[in-house]
Amino acid sequence: MNLLTVAEIATQMRVSKMTVYRLVQSGALHGIRFGRSYRVPETAVQQYLEAGNGGH
Repeated sequence: MNLLTVAEIATQMRVSKMTVYRLVQSGALHGIRFGRSYRVPETAVQQYLEAGNGGH
């Protein structure tokens, strides 16, 4: 399982890091907490984007 950081996801989706944090906290994007930061499985990001959800 490849885990991405919030910054990597924000760059990939072309949104701010705060937007990614909101998606994780709302449950729209499955994240795993590591200490004070989050990691998100790459497959979860792909599923989110394929479902028609985009950063725009």
